[in-house]
Amino acid sequence: MKIVSLETLRPAIQPNLLFVLLATDEGLVGLGEAFFGARTVEAYLHETVSTILFDMEDPSPEGVSIALRSYLGYQGAGAETRGNAAVELALWDLLGKSTGSSLAELLGGPVRTTLRTYNTCAGPDYVRATTQQSSANWGLKGTDAGLWEDLHSFLTRPADLARELLGEGITAMKVWPFDRAAERSNGTDINNAELDAALEVIAEIRGATGDRMDVMVELHGLWLRPPATKIMRALEPYRPFWVEDPIRPDAVEGLVQLRRDVRVPIATGETAVGRRAFAPLLAAGVVDYVTVDVQWTGGIGEARKVAALADAYAVPLAPHDCTGPATLAACAALTASQPNGMIQETVRAFMRTWYSELVTGLPVVEGSAMQLVRRPGHGVELRPEVLESPTVARQVSRR
Repeated sequence: MKIVSLETLRPAIQPNLLFVLLATDEGLVGLGEAFFGARTVEAYLHETVSTILFDMEDPSPEGVSIALRSYLGYQGAGAETRGNAAVELALWDLLGKSTGSSLAELLGGPVRTTLRTYNTCAGPDYVRATTQQSSANWGLKGTDAGLWEDLHSFLTRPADLARELLGEGITAMKVWPFDRAAERSNGTDINNAELDAALEVIAEIRGATGDRMDVMVELHGLWLRPPATKIMRALEPYRPFWVEDPIRPDAVEGLVQLRRDVRVPIATGETAVGRRAFAPLLAAGVVDYVTVDVQWTGGIGEARKVAALADAYAVPLAPHDCTGPATLAACAALTASQPNGMIQETVRAFMRTWYSELVTGLPVVEGSAMQLVRRPGHGVELRPEVLESPTVARQVSRR
């Protein structure tokens, strides 16, 4: 099998998303994707990766990962890492299609076919305008919240949102009411008024649903250790399922001290790159849940190694997903195939809007239960109309 073309597509509906199509001389097409900096990743793929792929005989996911290994930038999830992961995802898809095996089967076979999920309370336009993790990129529309605007809802009517989610059978939700305070102080301090206002969101959710709703609190790595400690201690009475990325995951010694000072579980890892970034976190005992992102960490193969490393430390796997429909399917396959796979992030606002508008074959989610896709490859395909849409920018490199 040889790769004969590499095609990229940038849909206007989500400018941060880049689809990658790899076509083979056997008539198969594999789908991958990258998220954030789509134009930059696109340029890298066509200028650098395409030539390497076209020169390879029978390229495999692991073989291509080695061939594309960066000399510079391998310690961060830059354009090369995201582009390489997109190509690797497409190659796993091709491997599944050529063998008739699902991605979960290729990863060793599922140990479960139904996954628990949680709903990240974003809206359809979340992180759409730029690549920044800031409130300016939340995609809020003022008082006109719109359908599935869960971010606006958790900020303004958290109890109603929690009851609505629970009514759908969703039993876990993630919110981030502390971010604006971090922006004000650059993460150096949170005053009592800001702390009380953010805690009220959690209090209302807990008051409306009791212990029937698990609540994850996201801090996005925006804080320094003293205010993070203050926030996490204040959260203890509300029994959060976890607090995610209280400080940057590369601040290992800071996390060591934070772990000594607080009594709530810590989740981290969506911005950690590869097993070498996770190894010191796991060895130090500072992570209770590994939230690896299969794109940003370097691909499915690397994410599987992270999962195995976490399993060696008896730490559950809870992959990140706010980054695209094919990635969600890949995450589900990874979670289902790993013995320590515990829960899968979802965003109902994405799945019910631009995910579904762009692709078919998404995993089916009812309440907090996701059914594993059993089709060859990761199971997700671009809708035919997307390929012909004038709102999708396309570029092709051929052998």
